[in-house]
Amino acid sequence: MIEFHLDRRSGVATYLQLVQQVKHALRLGVLRPGDQLPTAREVVMKLGVNPNTVLKGYRELEREGLVEARPGLGTFVRRSLGEVNPAGQAQLRRQLDQWVRAGLRSGLDQEDLEALFASVVNDAFRKDIA
Repeated sequence: MIEFHLDRRSGVATYLQLVQQVKHALRLGVLRPGDQLPTAREVVMKLGVNPNTVLKGYRELEREGLVEARPGLGTFVRRSLGEVNPAGQAQLRRQLDQWVRAGLRSGLDQEDLEALFASVVNDAFRKDIA
């Protein structure tokens, strides 16, 4: 089951943080079709947010066809995002971990690393599209 976390300094709306975390979990294979999301009550208790905020995030995921609400039962994953190759993903994760550690050793902080990573990913996709 997914465990939500909030970054209150990110400037990203709470419901969107929940949506993003579910999408990441789907892409990484942490959540699979049939899995149940935490109930709104559980999320409210853990994060201390308004129940409507959680429900708004879940409705957005439902609108995108990723989850479905089953009255009286909860909210369940309908489909995954992307194809997960666990072995390939584990290897890339190890390589990324080494890259991040090298960046930290060279004096970069989290925001520096995120900006550099985003830049490289964006460049790679632009080159593939062009």
